[in-house]
Amino acid sequence: MVADGEPLWLPEDRAWALALAHVEADSCPECGQPWSEATDPANEFAFRAELVRCHACTTSVRTVKAYQDKGGQSEGLHVHITR
Repeated sequence: MVADGEPLWLPEDRAWALALAHVEADSCPECGQPWSEATDPANEFAFRAELVRCHACTTSVRTVKAYQDKGGQSEGLHVHITR
């Protein structure tokens, strides 16, 4: 808890926040890899991809598709997933 007169952010907190902002600014929004590495032509074949199925997301997509197939409109629809 921050007391009256104490700063909300200490210098170390600001340094960590700025470092995170720098890392996020240099990251591909799709895969999260650093732009400097992911766009380097020398790395064209350096990456491998693995397909992984999220069964919760699969259930979500199937449920929405069934809803749409019955004429339901998905605009503004949110899916709550439980186990």
